[in-house]
Amino acid sequence: MKRIGDVMKASPIRPPQETQPGNIKISRREAAQCPICQDAGYLRADVPVGHPSFGRLFPCGCKQKEIDEKVADKLQQLSNLDVFTQQTFEDFDPDVRGAQEAYDASLQFARESVHRWLFLSGPCGTGKTHLAVAIAKHAMHWHNMSVYFAVVPDLLDHLRATFDPNSGTGYDERFNTIRNADLLVLDDLGTENATPWAREKLYQIINHRYMEQSPTVITSNVKPDKIDGRILSRILDHRLTQHITIDAEDFRRSGDPRRMLRNLRG
Repeated sequence: MKRIGDVMKASPIRPPQETQPGNIKISRREAAQCPICQDAGYLRADVPVGHPSFGRLFPCGCKQKEIDEKVADKLQQLSNLDVFTQQTFEDFDPDVRGAQEAYDASLQFARESVHRWLFLSGPCGTGKTHLAVAIAKHAMHWHNMSVYFAVVPDLLDHLRATFDPNSGTGYDERFNTIRNADLLVLDDLGTENATPWAREKLYQIINHRYMEQSPTVITSNVKPDKIDGRILSRILDHRLTQHITIDAEDFRRSGDPRRMLRNLRG
């Protein structure tokens, strides 16, 4: 199946035209803000009868920009990154033993914003979430990407919430919005309640991004056997993923060198 973008590139497009009886075209609106669609918002592919895109309407660039901005705003609300006030690259101390490689890989991933994955694994308190959040913030600020960040159990809660008739958002809409984000950041994979429904939803999201090679960051502090084999196989595909294991002390414990160094810099 071809992507809509590929079809649009290969097929000339034209704005819908209004006609009077006798197929007489009505003159274009002179005050239209968009010269391409004449503010109609959508374009019709100029293809012959029988073509898969015949009769279909596609968003004009002006409409697509509006749609993308709404999606990005919604994902930002769901991600709730505002609570992470100090999780930036500037606030991370890469000279702590075992964290330099992860810091370098995360910074490179954030700067390049390419179609690949980054998998950070290791014990709790080693800076995985800090680096994942830093990547998400960098992508939003410097690359203007739509970003969805979530601890995996929260992601599943966001999907379950759509089953409430009063949620105002349908399941399919929420699911597609999440899995098609420009950048997906999943924190603490393996800590979710592994029900059959949860496993299937996670697999569908990760497999979709695997097939599309969409930029994805995943962190986990569990042993590999705690992760669905179908998901783990895709995450560890060396052709797509850079896997960094962080071997560092838990910085949340007393006497942590990162906290001490930060205080000295005070």
